[in-house]
Amino acid sequence: MRKEAELFLKQALKDLELAEKNYEVEGYYVCAFLCHQALEKALKALYILIYKKFPEKTHSLVTLGKKINIPKELLSILRELTPDFIISRYPDVIGELPYEIYDEETTKCKLLKTKKIMDWILKEIEKL
Repeated sequence: MRKEAELFLKQALKDLELAEKNYEVEGYYVCAFLCHQALEKALKALYILIYKKFPEKTHSLVTLGKKINIPKELLSILRELTPDFIISRYPDVIGELPYEIYDEETTKCKLLKTKKIMDWILKEIEKL
C-alpha cells in the first residue's frame, strides 16, 4: 500500500475509534465531527490508491465519494454527513451551540452510517 494512503487510513481508523469513545461519554458533537473526519481520510486513502495521487483539497465527502464511484445509497449518506464538518464545530453556522444540537439518537445513527461506509471503503481497499 502506498505510504500516503496507509497514513490516511490509519488516521481514519483512529478517528473512528475516538468517535465511538466520544459517543460513549456523550460527546455527541465531537463524535459527529470525528465521523466526518474518519470518512474524509478513508475516502482520501482510497482515492490515492485508485488514482496514485492526492485528491484536490476538499472536505466534501460527496465530492470524494463521487470521484471514487461510491454506490448511490452510500453517496446519499455522505450528503447527510458532510455538513457535520462545520455544524459540529461552530455555533454561528446555524445559530445554536454544537454540543446542544447533537443528541444520542441522531449521533448513533451518524456513527452507524459512518461504520457502514467505512466497511465498504475497507472492502474496496482490499480489492486493490
